Amino acid sequence: MSEKHPYCGVIRPVPDGTYRPLWSVMIPTYNCASYLRETLASVLAQDPGSEVMQIEVIDDYSTQDDPAAVVEELGRGRVGFYRQTENVGYIRNFDTCLERSHGKLIHILHGDDYVREGFYRKLQQAFEQNPEIGAAFCRSLYIDEQGHWQSISPLERSENGILSNWLEKIATGQRITTPSIVVRRDVYEKLGGFDRRFSCAGEDWEMWVRIAAEYPVWFEVEPLAAYRVKRAGSLTGDSVRTGKLVRDMRKATEIVASYLPTYLPKALADELSSKARETYAQWSIETAQQMLAAGNIRGAIAQTQEALRCSNSLRISRSVIKLFLREGTRWSWRKVRKGKSFPREKDLVS
Repeated sequence: MSEKHPYCGVIRPVPDGTYRPLWSVMIPTYNCASYLRETLASVLAQDPGSEVMQIEVIDDYSTQDDPAAVVEELGRGRVGFYRQTENVGYIRNFDTCLERSHGKLIHILHGDDYVREGFYRKLQQAFEQNPEIGAAFCRSLYIDEQGHWQSISPLERSENGILSNWLEKIATGQRITTPSIVVRRDVYEKLGGFDRRFSCAGEDWEMWVRIAAEYPVWFEVEPLAAYRVKRAGSLTGDSVRTGKLVRDMRKATEIVASYLPTYLPKALADELSSKARETYAQWSIETAQQMLAAGNIRGAIAQTQEALRCSNSLRISRSVIKLFLREGTRWSWRKVRKGKSFPREKDLVS
């Protein structure tokens, strides 16, 4: 698996003679300039200076706002700015972040997320004290559009340290938000960039599994990064509504399942892959329930279709039946199980 496959971009080493700061904070943006001020302010408040940290915004040809103006206003020459000549999509924009970085540690920070005081100092200590690790991440705060805290990511261990059996845990489902993780640049050089087969989600989880398969990973217990739950009209928000997000996560489980047996006994790898499919199917059903409660019948149908395609376990099948029975639904479960039909909007009654 350490050999790069054709769906991942090649991340070339930094050319000889190029100055190498410790940090590269790369900030991908697309139509999110209204949040970019908070993002940049959170980094600049911890800025150790240009000799130690590269800070650059990589814009994917925004059409609804002007991130360059925000960079000029807050950065005052300290923050670099690069604009794609056309919209290349978020994954290729991520790869541009990696390609343009020249620091030893790379932090990809979405243009609508932010970091809290101590993020760079504490994760830097993790790499200094444990040079063998390939990545380090902290707990995340999930925030809404106004920045209010909604929830917090799981406590992976009770104290800071290298995670045990991390591959087995991360292989069952996404547990890391992108703004919370820092990766050594030479890890990306070895493993390649993000997988370009995805359309809206899954590329980050697949990357974190890929890293866990090859390197030890450090966990910081303090929540030092904030991830903004995507709003309606955003890429992720629209993808949840249409079922594309779960479709991409299903694709991610298939990709991960293809190389997991290289690192784990096949029986265990198969078990973990099955758990991952069930995890995303269950998430899709919970999303369908929220959509039904909000009156979004089409969205609920899309979610249940993807749930059943993701996993046909007895647990998932029962969850789907209970969901629609509870919501007052009349449709043929037998036909759905045989794959002949899925519930139609006219079969649903409120």
